[in-house]
Amino acid sequence: MAKVRRREALEYHTQGRPGKIEVVPTKPLTSQRDLSLAYSPGVAEPCLAIRDDPSEAYRYTARGNLVAVITNGTAVLGLGNIGPLAAKPVMEGKGVLFKKFADIDVFDLEIDASDPEKFVEVVAALEPTFGGINLEDVKAPESFYVEEALRKRMKIPVFHDDQHGTAIITGAALLNAAHLQDKRIEDLKVVVSGAGASAVACSRFFMSLGVRPEHLLMADSSGVLHMGRADQPEIRLNKVKAQFLRETPARTLADALVGADVLLGLSVAGLVTVDMVKTMAERPIIFALANPDPEIPYEEAKLARPDAIVATGRSDTNNQVNNVLGFPFIFRGALDVRATAITEEMKIAAARSLAELARRDVPRVVNLAYGAEFSFGPDYIIPKPFDPRVLYWVAPAVAKAAVESKVAGITTFDEEAYRERLRGLLGQSSSVIRRFIKQASNRPQRIVFPEGDDPRVLSACSILLDEGVAAPILLGRSEEIHAVVEEHEIDIDLARLEIVDPQRDDMRHEYVERYYAQRQRKGVDLKEARRHMRWRNHFGMMMVQSGRAAGIVSGINAHYPEVVRPALQILGLAPGVRRTAGMYLVLHHQRGMLLFADTTVTLDANAEALADIAEMVADAASTFDVTPRVAMLSMSSFGSVRHPEASKVARATELLRHRRPELEVEGEIQVNVALDHALAQETFPFSKLTGPANVLVFPNLDAGNIAYKLMRELGNQRVVGPVLLGMAHPVTVLERDCDVDTIVLMTALTVVQAQERAMPKAAQ
Repeated sequence: MAKVRRREALEYHTQGRPGKIEVVPTKPLTSQRDLSLAYSPGVAEPCLAIRDDPSEAYRYTARGNLVAVITNGTAVLGLGNIGPLAAKPVMEGKGVLFKKFADIDVFDLEIDASDPEKFVEVVAALEPTFGGINLEDVKAPESFYVEEALRKRMKIPVFHDDQHGTAIITGAALLNAAHLQDKRIEDLKVVVSGAGASAVACSRFFMSLGVRPEHLLMADSSGVLHMGRADQPEIRLNKVKAQFLRETPARTLADALVGADVLLGLSVAGLVTVDMVKTMAERPIIFALANPDPEIPYEEAKLARPDAIVATGRSDTNNQVNNVLGFPFIFRGALDVRATAITEEMKIAAARSLAELARRDVPRVVNLAYGAEFSFGPDYIIPKPFDPRVLYWVAPAVAKAAVESKVAGITTFDEEAYRERLRGLLGQSSSVIRRFIKQASNRPQRIVFPEGDDPRVLSACSILLDEGVAAPILLGRSEEIHAVVEEHEIDIDLARLEIVDPQRDDMRHEYVERYYAQRQRKGVDLKEARRHMRWRNHFGMMMVQSGRAAGIVSGINAHYPEVVRPALQILGLAPGVRRTAGMYLVLHHQRGMLLFADTTVTLDANAEALADIAEMVADAASTFDVTPRVAMLSMSSFGSVRHPEASKVARATELLRHRRPELEVEGEIQVNVALDHALAQETFPFSKLTGPANVLVFPNLDAGNIAYKLMRELGNQRVVGPVLLGMAHPVTVLERDCDVDTIVLMTALTVVQAQERAMPKAAQ
């Protein structure tokens, strides 16, 4: 679990624009005509259309992709009743997850109404604004009344994620665990530890999946909910808990667990002991979901009952029950068919789709991200949060169930066409980056930082250590690095990493001899070799060459050539590679990941160089889970302009096709034709591209460098790089103005490159 410091959390929320969200217009507003269409008088036309047919609101407004995340702050996870204003950062965070995982826009609404009747009145009045309502952090038992009342009054989906999100994910886990343990759902004896909103919702959902009501026992802080509790007024018993009173001799949680098949824990840490789980039935199912620490630690449960399937809410154990597998995709499916409610059938469809997905072969990118080979079994009963398939697996199942249960605003539904649309919704660029961080942390590598006394590098190394992404090696004087840490109040334990002073290191003389041997016939004498080894970039490259480090990250205090030159001189190119090239990843919010090259190295490439660059970038695409469609860009499309520059690009295309006939490559081609597949099909039906290009090879460095910077500065797109291709060892050259987050990400990419170089060819 990543360590989060108070100051870092506060700085994260204050940097740039305060908070985590903003509203961005989706239509041009550049002229008086645009303003007239957006507001007065043009806006009157859609208003009148909606007045005549309210369903047109989904066509003319953002309502169909807009969800309200609403709370009164009475039960904020881990914080309790902190009030609506203090809960706002949590609601903004939930909105970010909706956007990142399912491209759903969110308004977070914090309502000052602890009285449930008032809360219901306020929320119900908001119905015209939204396509769906996500209730969050409302305390039980009021939360049950609030949701039920709103579901009756509103004709849009109302979903209390604290209840149903957990229920759906645990339901999927239960289906698969019961299958693996060779037990029928209807035969399971279930014990629930906890009687809050999540526990009640999960219990009800388990019964919807087939668990018999008489087979389910619930225990609160006063013990098992048994029929005798109804005659004990001193023990508080609300209407919701009363529904779970059972005829049973069990009075304590320990009593209830004797012979039980399933333990569902949604209570507090440490409540369940090893002795208690030992009394459960053969092949038990243990879901200890108290957050952040479970009712019984995962390792203790497995040790006590090796025959058990165990799940927790933690990311550092197998079978993590994580709500992010549910709510974004459930709402995505509901919104896209204009559902008026989220029915039990839709929730069951979500759970069954997650269960079925876990039984399918796991993609290589997911295995790489977690550093393990996953397959359906006791240690893998639900998909991983980083699995890109969840979006286009769960949302179609929910949408189909909505249509079939007659709550959809549409009558016809093409599931496969919808699934294909979802595949391109986010381009999966954000998920790819998240997977790289995760993949790096599974097998961290030793990475050397020549600029070890720079405060940005030190702040980044603090994060790298906390998240286990890399084992940093800092170059510099120890006393100076400690002084920088103290001056900038950087929260880093320097004892956890290695500090190397090139002028005092025991290996400096050996590095001088090695470097001299390499460069003595290239103008470097022994005296100059000694001088070069006092330079940190040179010294760091020698550390990588000698195997002391797996890769190097440098450049924030140096010009690009000052890092690339010693890299080429000391580390050289990979076997079989003719040149190096610089590549940037453009994470476009609509088109997904685009790969730009060459952006940093080859000033004026000829046809052969362009073919080399295109081949390297196409090969690198697989690392980023991109199937390459290569566009060799030019001012001309297929001979429309007769010029040596255009002919050069056409020649490079021919060379690449001859070398790699299996690659999808086209050129020379203008960038608008390469990116607009419909235009390409209409204008040039002979084009070999089967979709929009995602690998853009520029005719020269000027074009590539200008293009990525325009995308970043004017297009407001996330740009990651440069990634240096073709080197014998991983070398990352940072931009001089890069921030801490970029250093962390680029280091993660460097670690992944090192991991792949260490892998046997057959495993790649």
